[in-house]
Amino acid sequence: MPLRMKSYSLALLLAGFLLAATPDQNRKQWAVVGGGPDGTRYSALDQINRGNVHKLKQIWRFDSGDEYEGSEIQCNPIIVDGILYATTPRLRVIALDAATGKLLWDFDARRGQPVKGKQRNRGLVFWTDGKERRLFLGVANWLYSIDARNGQPDKSFGVDGRVDMRLGLGRDPERLSVQATSPGVIYRDTLILGMLTSEDLPSAPGYIRAFDVRTGKIRWAFRTIPQPGDFGHNTWPNDAWTYTGGANSWPGMALDERRGLVFVPTGSAAFDFYGSNRLGDNLFANCLIALNAATGERVWHFQFVRHDVWDRDLPAAPTLVQVRRNGRLIDAVAQITKSGHVWVFDRETGASLFPFEERQVPASDVDGESLASKQVLPLKPEPFARQEVTEQMLTQRTPEAHKAALAQFRNIRSGGQFTPPSLQGTIVFPGFDGGGEWGGATWDPETGLLYVNANEMPWILRLVPRSATRGGPETSSSLYTRHCAGCHRADRKGTPPEFPSLVDISQKRTEEQLTEVVRKGAGRMPGFAQHGDAAVNAMVHFIRTGEDLPVSGAEHSRPVKASPLKYNSDGYNKFLDPEGYPAIAPPWGTLNAINLHTGEYAWKIPFGEIPALVAKGMRDTGSENYGGSVATEGGLLFIGASTQDRLFRALDKRNGKLLWQTTLPASGNATPAVYSVKGRQYVVIAAGGGKFGQPSGGSYVAFALP
Repeated sequence: MPLRMKSYSLALLLAGFLLAATPDQNRKQWAVVGGGPDGTRYSALDQINRGNVHKLKQIWRFDSGDEYEGSEIQCNPIIVDGILYATTPRLRVIALDAATGKLLWDFDARRGQPVKGKQRNRGLVFWTDGKERRLFLGVANWLYSIDARNGQPDKSFGVDGRVDMRLGLGRDPERLSVQATSPGVIYRDTLILGMLTSEDLPSAPGYIRAFDVRTGKIRWAFRTIPQPGDFGHNTWPNDAWTYTGGANSWPGMALDERRGLVFVPTGSAAFDFYGSNRLGDNLFANCLIALNAATGERVWHFQFVRHDVWDRDLPAAPTLVQVRRNGRLIDAVAQITKSGHVWVFDRETGASLFPFEERQVPASDVDGESLASKQVLPLKPEPFARQEVTEQMLTQRTPEAHKAALAQFRNIRSGGQFTPPSLQGTIVFPGFDGGGEWGGATWDPETGLLYVNANEMPWILRLVPRSATRGGPETSSSLYTRHCAGCHRADRKGTPPEFPSLVDISQKRTEEQLTEVVRKGAGRMPGFAQHGDAAVNAMVHFIRTGEDLPVSGAEHSRPVKASPLKYNSDGYNKFLDPEGYPAIAPPWGTLNAINLHTGEYAWKIPFGEIPALVAKGMRDTGSENYGGSVATEGGLLFIGASTQDRLFRALDKRNGKLLWQTTLPASGNATPAVYSVKGRQYVVIAAGGGKFGQPSGGSYVAFALP
């Protein structure tokens, strides 16, 4: 389980101690996403409190005008010296007067070029040496350094203020699609950063890298897919490091500045759902890794899922907490999972502070696959999401809905955690989007409570044979089926909003725009330039028209190769009733408060409502939710997150009682920030909407007492 490397030096500990701000200083400002490098999402401000929060009023609203159909804002803004820095739906960087919302400057990495696809950014990174002040931002494959005083690129960083993150990964950069959607952490004069990679092959390896904040040069890299001689290489096929990818850290990190330790959560290896080409446990996929922040050396790690075929990425940055054991406080790190569990480890040793067990799990009956025979699960705290869908859990919303859900349920597999993917179809629960999600957990040092908002949505994972050209002519349809249908479905209808329909895509994007995306990739989608122009053009033709044509024109500039994998998935499909509601009984979303000293729940409530069902008298269902909460010394828990109801809430953090709520211009699917300017406390949240067919927005809204 936790494996330990050599200890770090006393000099490093002392240096970290001198550089670190005190916890109280961190908790009274919001200069780092999550409230501080520890990721606690806790504010020591108490001007707004239980007694007066009902008086909270909107003080300012900034409308970016950047929203478009399906756009979102996931950004947790940062506030430094009275200036709020954030991103818009089109990933413009904006600097606002944090007291008035007045725009001070903006920076557009795309220089006004049109943006249609969903753009993800969860926040910016701020750095200063007392003289220079810089912001770091990821847009597509570029890492930008921006002067925080005026929004101009820092010309000394990389080339003209940006670094191509595809470089330095040991692969042909033209074949790679990478993005930094979540902010990294600053340690001394380095930016430690993970990235989003493609979830099918070809995929970049998910190296963790430290960039020099002044020059953009790579100071160190930790290889999450080990090469010969690296620890963990024997958990992969010998040459896997040359062709597989993923095992990346996309949700952000936490930093213990005093100890000089950075805690890095990683995701699954590519391809997500079938691993015949990566047999073995696959370190360092699905791990929490403690690295020496100065050198990138591994101190310890813990692997949560061996040989992942369920897309069980660690979904959120870890949270640095303190846990009482035998009368003393232990510095610990808490990690939530998509499966609905909280794990808590000693920061220095990696020892679990709650018991867990290793369980025998079922083998796969899909040819070519070989799953790990044992997996680990914690025994305490109890899961914050249900663990298995049964007939008794199916929806009773209407008799017709129950009948349809039951008929579908009896034709697919359902079991506990680690039930293997199948050709028949297997329920993955709580779901591909958690359980826990990227909003992460909130830690309250006053009460010892960890707050986690969670989803309970079943999805159906079904494996299907990949089409392969076996000596016959390549066609536009066969290329699409092999490379695109796993996300966008064979009928091109996708599973919106995460994987949009392509049926009418020609009405939204030009042929040139589609060609650029297919060639270079975007987000989790790999690029296909390696197949040559003729193949790219054929795929674009099928995407636009659905018409099957031979791959014509000149010979492929590079040979088209069938995937080495025999199976794909048939898309990301939720288990829904005929009206589109979850096929299981509520709650579909929850908010949980867990005492980490004891492992017991202080309270648990359904979280979020669906207005259409409320109108029919069906309340407290909970709903899918994205974005996190913030706890304050004033006794409050602020949270937006619900995808359906557009409400921004303040709860009593002791018991979950609703104390105040207001309706936002669009759903607040982001984490709020709490800050003070000239003695006045504010709370601000992005109102970006755009989830599950809800209207998109482009606003930041700030509240304070009158």
